Amino acid sequence: MRRTVRHSAYIWQRKDWPEFCWDSEALLEPLSRLSQLHGLLNGRMSMLGFNEKCRSLLSAMTEELISSSEIEGVLLNPNSVRSSIARRLGIEDDGLLVEDHYVEGLVDVMLDAVRNCREPLTDERLFNWHAALFPFGRSGMHRITVADWRRGEEPMQVVSGAFGHEKVHYEAPPSDAVPAEMERLIEWCNTANQSPFIMAAVAHLWFVTIHPFDDGNGRISRTLADMLLARLDEDSARYYSMSAEINRNKKAYYEVLERTQKGDLDITEWMLWFFGCLENAIVRASGIIERILQKAAYWDQFRDVEINERQRKVANRLWDGFEGKLTSSKWAKICGCSQDTALRDINDLISKGMLRNSGEGGRSANYLLPE
Repeated sequence: MRRTVRHSAYIWQRKDWPEFCWDSEALLEPLSRLSQLHGLLNGRMSMLGFNEKCRSLLSAMTEELISSSEIEGVLLNPNSVRSSIARRLGIEDDGLLVEDHYVEGLVDVMLDAVRNCREPLTDERLFNWHAALFPFGRSGMHRITVADWRRGEEPMQVVSGAFGHEKVHYEAPPSDAVPAEMERLIEWCNTANQSPFIMAAVAHLWFVTIHPFDDGNGRISRTLADMLLARLDEDSARYYSMSAEINRNKKAYYEVLERTQKGDLDITEWMLWFFGCLENAIVRASGIIERILQKAAYWDQFRDVEINERQRKVANRLWDGFEGKLTSSKWAKICGCSQDTALRDINDLISKGMLRNSGEGGRSANYLLPE
């Protein structure tokens, strides 16, 4: 969005731009925690079987793509995203097969960033990513420049508020400065010898500060960060979603970006926020993996116990994140059976140690997995 009000002290107007600096001591502990958590996550992943690992990767990539678009107000069909990623990864998926050429392009961008994370970043590669976001050359009803840096003399501004009451949060460098600005960023991404954690945080901020495209800058900045984070792993697979965590903290994300872009070249606050968000994403992913491992151990423990398909179906539902409390009426509805059949199934699992009563009686009676 573009208007004509200027701010006198944006970060890119500083004399030493883009010589970013940060308090290394303040970042020491967060970086150490990130390295440790990342190692623990990889350790847990190594305990998964091939199929579970593939499905974890599929879930993380699906969440990443949906969330990065949702941050910008673009809602994607989850089934379309999941089925497209599954096809690209060669994973069999039980979901509906929904073809969407726009989503296919977004998936191509994400896979190029992650799978080819060690390939050089070039302006042509960024243009290809941008073209995939806007295959019809339009953002909403407006024609935009696609697969090239933005043009024109109007200032590129980030604005909120109703017409006539707009607030300018940020103004990017003028369009004629973009090619030179991007040349510096691209060279840094290809030559800097820093931790991928640091590079991802800096590149994300640097790219979105230049705002080189007419639209899609937020999504591509997060794709660029994903590319750099993928360099942490030999197989370039990432089992956590940074964008999903940003989406959960969207207000704080925009606030810290605005403060940083209106501040000086000390970006310690941004780095700490980014690392905190990344830490939460890895912790959340570790919790999911731990749940998968517990589920695998559960089925291994009861592998010789005879149960019917209804019982197996509901037990899997409980492990996969059942919403609310499991009651006999919910069991009957899930399985399409009578209440009496549901109660027989439940009591049978309790007698075999595969389910337990929560202790609440009467109409509040509900059932849980064993402790």
